[in-house]
Amino acid sequence: MPALASPNLAGFGGNAAPAFGVEHSVLAPVAAAPVVAEVAKATEGQAEGDADMQVDNISDLRKSLIDLAMNLRNVRYVRGGKSPSTGFDCSGFVRYVFAHAIGVQLPANSASQFLDGLKVNRADMKPGDLVFFHTGGRRHGGISHVGIYISNGQFIHAPTYGKRVQISSLDEAYWAKRFVGAKRPDGMLALTGGGNG
Repeated sequence: MPALASPNLAGFGGNAAPAFGVEHSVLAPVAAAPVVAEVAKATEGQAEGDADMQVDNISDLRKSLIDLAMNLRNVRYVRGGKSPSTGFDCSGFVRYVFAHAIGVQLPANSASQFLDGLKVNRADMKPGDLVFFHTGGRRHGGISHVGIYISNGQFIHAPTYGKRVQISSLDEAYWAKRFVGAKRPDGMLALTGGGNG
């Protein structure tokens, strides 16, 4: 019986010697089958692991944001304030947290922050999303305040003169009446791979 050509084992060294040392035999493809199955199984496991890792990374990003924000509670409100040492205004607080927790640079004021990102329905808000309010005046298109959503209807923000960074509830009458909407910043979308993050 004449010798048969080695099967093409692409991905396993091209036309190199067939798996398990079975040379020039019709058994080579059969012998390679367990190897192919094992590689396929490993690749599938890796894909699942990558998905789990992505979920973990998204959770880690959100946790980093909230942890830093919570550590800044009680820093005093200062108009134009951008750091813990000088104090914060609402947009300065949000910018500082995003830059220092996850390396995302947000626009300078609440109105421009509102224009940046994906709109999120209230029922779909997740920790780290931004919540926006109209607290008076018509400047900046009606957006005049921003905070960082924590969970369970609560958000953390630098409220106003004479106050400090604190946690408030979207259900409080004052904030409920002035709530405009929530956004997931573009920088966060880029880190989390899209709107589901």
